[in-house]
Amino acid sequence: MNSCFRKQLEIVLCVQIKCFHEIITIGYSVYHSYHLPWFRTLSWYFLLCVNYFFYGETVTDYFFTLVQREEPLRILSKYHRFISFALYLTGFCMFVLSLVKKHYRLQFYMFGWTHVTLLIVVTQSHLIIHNLFEGMIWFIVPISCVICNDIMAYMFGFFFGRTPLIKLSPKKTWEGFIGGLFATIVFGILLSYVMSGYRFFVCPVEFNNDSNSFTVDCKPSELFQLQDYGLPPVLQSITGWTTVKLYPFQIHSIALSAFASIMGPFGGFFASGFKRAFKIKDFANTIPGHGGIMDRFDCQYLMATFVNVYIASFIRGPNPSKVIQQLLALRPDQQLHIFNSLKAHLTEKGLLPALEEAA
Repeated sequence: MNSCFRKQLEIVLCVQIKCFHEIITIGYSVYHSYHLPWFRTLSWYFLLCVNYFFYGETVTDYFFTLVQREEPLRILSKYHRFISFALYLTGFCMFVLSLVKKHYRLQFYMFGWTHVTLLIVVTQSHLIIHNLFEGMIWFIVPISCVICNDIMAYMFGFFFGRTPLIKLSPKKTWEGFIGGLFATIVFGILLSYVMSGYRFFVCPVEFNNDSNSFTVDCKPSELFQLQDYGLPPVLQSITGWTTVKLYPFQIHSIALSAFASIMGPFGGFFASGFKRAFKIKDFANTIPGHGGIMDRFDCQYLMATFVNVYIASFIRGPNPSKVIQQLLALRPDQQLHIFNSLKAHLTEKGLLPALEEAA
């Protein structure tokens, strides 16, 4: 697998584990005072189960050909969900066996704490990995937009801030919020223009059967090919240009930048409310002067979910290669049945004669 891509996967996994550790530690500090068993052990066991489930689903979905070629992987893929459920049931039974009289409420409270943490941290980090598989540009641009917005909102707020934005974060101002929005949109358009010209950033990760390796190389889709866009009359009179060349992805980057600026900060507000509820300043002291890893990624997880939803809703279409992979895994009689059905459908549509003449 491409070394840069592999390192990014490792970084995402390390950040996920550290964020999970920071949140669980907050709960453990309360739970530990009652000397109740297994909380930390079960929390990490459930993290292992959930990661096994999500990573198994991802490998099967994106690298189906590789999975079918290897006998152990094929067996694990076939029974993946059953194995995942069995692992979870084991943890569930361990929790029930750990219940202690007079402390049931606290134990169920911490059971819920673990599952909500898994939902927030593991599920959304899994979506980041999905975004990575679509092309590194879907990973780097959103993350960079959140960082840019954080910096520019601070700068505009520092120099021009007068009007408080929200009580949860008294230092946030409307001036910083609005200034950060416009600065992030400009930054997103410029960064997208630079990155869209490189296949390394725009191509999805695929498994090459010929070289028996993972590659990041393709013919860029229309999303990453320069096109002419007509300018509104107002801009034409100002610039003197009638059209401008842009990558279509730059148009989508405006939506990503706007979300990073408008909705992304609410992840930070949510984290601020959480810390106030437990009367702590930071999730941890991992980064001196900046708190824990979760303090730096509170907006990133919300952004990752939006990017994944955005790709599924407006970008990703039917994938013929995945359909073919599924067909090749069928029995010969099933393949023949699908072939005859498709042939009859194309003949009815009047497409098959044209295809035969072209051949």
